[in-house]
Amino acid sequence: MKKTLLVLALTASGFTLANEGMWIPQQLPEIAAELKAAGLELDPANLTKLTEFPMGAIVSLGGCSASFVSPQGLVATNHHCVYNSIAHNSTADNDLLKNGFLAKSFAEEVPAAPGSRIFVTKAVDNVTAQIIDAKTAKLAGKKRVDAIEANQKALVAACEQDIGHRCTVAAYYGSLEYFLIKQLEIKDVRLVHAPAEGVGKFGGDTDNWMWPRHTGDYSFLRAYVSPDGKSADFHADNVPYTPDFHLKLAKEGLKEGDFVMALGYPGRTNRHRLPSEVADTFEWSYPNTVSQFTETLAIIDQETANDRDAALKYASRVAGLNNYLKNRQGMLDSYAQSDFLARKHAEHDALTQWVNSTSANKKAYAKDLAAIEKLLKEQQQQGRDSYLLANATPRLLTTARSLYRLAEEGTKPDAERKAGFQTRDLPRYKAFVAGMDRSFDSKVEKALDLHNLAKYIELPKKQRNADFDKALGIKDGMDKQALEALIDSWYSATIMTDATQRAALVESTPAQFAQSTDPFVKAAVALYKADMKREAQQEELAGKIQQTYASYMRAKIAFMQSQGKAVYPDANSTLRVTFGNVTGRPHGNEDGNAWTAFTTLRGITAKATGEGEFNAPQNQLDAIKAKNYGPYAVSSLNSVPVNYLATLDITGGNSGSAILNSKGEFVGLAFDGTLDSIISDWDFNPANTRSIQVDLRFMLWQMQQVDKADNLLKEMGVM
Repeated sequence: MKKTLLVLALTASGFTLANEGMWIPQQLPEIAAELKAAGLELDPANLTKLTEFPMGAIVSLGGCSASFVSPQGLVATNHHCVYNSIAHNSTADNDLLKNGFLAKSFAEEVPAAPGSRIFVTKAVDNVTAQIIDAKTAKLAGKKRVDAIEANQKALVAACEQDIGHRCTVAAYYGSLEYFLIKQLEIKDVRLVHAPAEGVGKFGGDTDNWMWPRHTGDYSFLRAYVSPDGKSADFHADNVPYTPDFHLKLAKEGLKEGDFVMALGYPGRTNRHRLPSEVADTFEWSYPNTVSQFTETLAIIDQETANDRDAALKYASRVAGLNNYLKNRQGMLDSYAQSDFLARKHAEHDALTQWVNSTSANKKAYAKDLAAIEKLLKEQQQQGRDSYLLANATPRLLTTARSLYRLAEEGTKPDAERKAGFQTRDLPRYKAFVAGMDRSFDSKVEKALDLHNLAKYIELPKKQRNADFDKALGIKDGMDKQALEALIDSWYSATIMTDATQRAALVESTPAQFAQSTDPFVKAAVALYKADMKREAQQEELAGKIQQTYASYMRAKIAFMQSQGKAVYPDANSTLRVTFGNVTGRPHGNEDGNAWTAFTTLRGITAKATGEGEFNAPQNQLDAIKAKNYGPYAVSSLNSVPVNYLATLDITGGNSGSAILNSKGEFVGLAFDGTLDSIISDWDFNPANTRSIQVDLRFMLWQMQQVDKADNLLKEMGVM
């Protein structure tokens, strides 16, 4: 990759907080001194090559991170990253979530949940000049959005001429720069091993984001390809994928102070956001999200309390909602106790003063800097209106709208279709509708619809959407009994709970949709014009924001460079490297108790209750009691380490990230952060920030002494 703003932003930097930053691999030579000071023994230049070791062993699951750990396509990631696949393969009679799963041979491995993917990066190129070409640079509003999208689709289409690859264009620095990322898309993904839920999710939501932690949050998948090595859908003749590189297990375990780095795909951070965005998020968006998620979880719990099959269908959704709920509430608590917004205002005031300090700066940045806040305010109001409507929309209507949009876009040449509704996207829709049978229960959805629509009807009429009300038959003053009867009528008449008829909708034409008597399909057709009008309005505003936000980021980078500060881009689900050291915290919580760097097996027995979130398997407890530690005991701990803390800068999407030591050897998996440090997505705090990892030694101990996964241990080179 040629030198661009990503690299130039570092050349004038003199930062001191080495643990802060989700660095693009190509940036690492620019921070070589800091890496070496932290303990890295490798040449940082060798970490920049995405298709060589070790970067070539790092993969994405499309929401989680993972890595190859054997030459036969074995992939290590978090238990919670494959939770949906475990639940998908579970029934009340064969509860893999509760009991765990181990394939002793390739033949015993089972397909992961529909739509599961493993993405292997093959190339990354700067394409900013192709996305914002001379013609596009002159456009504004929706025309600009359309031109950017057209340029993106053209690059992606050309890239995907290499069959079996998935290509995306990622935006950096508020759409100031764009990179084309080419990945091999492995579509045959199989579940290989997952420990029992009492290991993989030990501590449940009680311990989530907390320390001390004793969770075996690891599992294994395998990538399969056709016999000729090509990406292929599931087939009995497929063979394990042979990766170009895989990680080697560390010969020596970690100790406090050791260098570590996390290699993965962090989802989203927001450290470059403006003050108004901070205020809108923490004073409106997150509080409303917490309220909505709390209500949703209570309804699902009530409706699935005595129905294990329904509970399994919603297990993955419940786990995700609980995770996000605790995350958002933790951020809100940290925000309430901080001066974050005041510091953001001071930061923005300093930037504004710098912009106005010279005529050159004024000419380059002043106009857009003044315009951005007004545009963001308008976008925030759009977001609030959309949020209220989205919460009221039944899940089946959301699905019907997407499928009808797919049908409408299907009448156009592929290059002219909206991104997300092209031929390349069809497998995703087919996988989604196929997987609904194991993630949908009418009783649960009707209860959710009743609750959400009852809240919606209480809104003043001017806040409601007239088109939505008309399409669904919602009337002013409708009481709960009438609303319940209306909802019952939808579900008694819908075809969308039938897998075969639901699948047929993916292939249906707009004319066939228009002829449907299904209430959700009819509503989707009726809402289409209004949906397109609203989308056009949103894109008109988005085009203006793209232009001004890029200028704002250009100004901020120049301002920070003038102060000798580093400028790393916010996370955007692309490959990043973070580094730090294994260490506890002097004052771990409000009681002032220090956090040690490692937890041990003793903590499992201390917490185990035999039920609920702390239901450790009996065979695990027996092995601990017998002190069957094997070669994994640490004398200074007088036990086997389970989890450890490190000063790694991670966020959602980093789940499953491989943790490597100073030699580039595998030493565990990142799976969480501490509750008081998760606000680092917005406001990095070097004193508080700690990541939580599952120790490789615990993974191997559990696999050897408890789950008897000897076949996998041998495959990974464990003698």
